[in-house]
Amino acid sequence: MKHIAAAALTDLIAAQRSGLPAMLLDVREAWEVEIGRIEVAGADHLGLPMGSIAQRFGELDPAQPIVCICHHGVRSAQVAAFLERQGFESVYNLTGGTDAWSTQVDARLTRY
Repeated sequence: MKHIAAAALTDLIAAQRSGLPAMLLDVREAWEVEIGRIEVAGADHLGLPMGSIAQRFGELDPAQPIVCICHHGVRSAQVAAFLERQGFESVYNLTGGTDAWSTQVDARLTRY
């Protein structure tokens, strides 16, 4: 599984501008997403709670780079591994999740 640090996420998004935009797949629960979500210009965003991934992963494009995001990176790592087993090739786990993003990149994102 590929891991990406919070500080490197914007570089990954920028590198994708010549092809399909990266998908930020937020696997947190809806109430967590309401607290705040990572926003990066040039990326698509989709919220699919971890518990719904097995039923809804067909909504994702296997050709699109996907960055899985959760609060600390544990749930998103599980989802990234699941997607890889389903044949998705360009899947990343955001190391440290939204918590790392809020401390290393954008302090405006609410920590919880």
